[in-house]
Amino acid sequence: MSQKSYDGKNSLYLIPTPIGNLDDITNRSIETLKMVDVLFCEDTRVTRQLLSKLKINKKLISSNDHTEEKNFDLVVKYLQDGKNVGLVTDRGTPIISDPGYKIVEYIIEKGYNIIALPGATALIPALISSGISPSPFMFYGFLNSKKSKKEKELDLIKKYPYTMIFYEAPHRIIATLQLMMDKFGDRKIAVAREISKMYEEIYRGTFSSVIEELNSKKIKGEFVIVVEGNREDVDFSDLTLEEHIKLYTDDGYTEKEAMKKVAKDLNVSKSEIYKEYHRK
Repeated sequence: MSQKSYDGKNSLYLIPTPIGNLDDITNRSIETLKMVDVLFCEDTRVTRQLLSKLKINKKLISSNDHTEEKNFDLVVKYLQDGKNVGLVTDRGTPIISDPGYKIVEYIIEKGYNIIALPGATALIPALISSGISPSPFMFYGFLNSKKSKKEKELDLIKKYPYTMIFYEAPHRIIATLQLMMDKFGDRKIAVAREISKMYEEIYRGTFSSVIEELNSKKIKGEFVIVVEGNREDVDFSDLTLEEHIKLYTDDGYTEKEAMKKVAKDLNVSKSEIYKEYHRK
């Protein structure tokens, strides 16, 4: 089957694949997997398993962090020959904490189309189920695995006022959360595990309470960490009292909890905030 892009030219298609539950693949992704002439994959073994379940047979070429640049001219050759090319990673949307960016950059420079399909990714389900304000947010991905470099990364972003999202491996999750608490303070967080899979879980609370809960469990799976933005150094002078309280209720705090935090921000008594808020 032949499929035309928005301008009728053959293209490089970025095709999301399920992060766990196979039902999360879209009909469009399936049809595009069938349509492309060749697939560049993070791991051909993983992609072959998926294609086998979908009953799709396709030429596969390995393209990961180590081989991506070597494939530049090969991708261009397929496109020059009038072929449609697909790019997938093991799970989720290509390029989001996965390989693919370098090839996309190169293909854009060569004047070919990049068609990105919407689909599965872990960060959005983790964010919208966290109970933490979703907007604005910053997706960081994986921090450096070395502690000294990770500390420097956290120092650079600890004053950011917006929600932050990170990925982390199970063998580093406790140490990373502890380091975050040391740098950020005991903020509100949510930690999602095994999103879309049978043993999906989400832990909500503060760094200290979530660390305590995870320490009591056998930790497995892939993790997404959602962290409340910094509130300590924010200038609240331009906010009305209602806007200031809403800042916290939007983050999931009760009205009573929000008034307590506002009183702390403004260095006044909680009763004073309560009286002013209910004066209307």
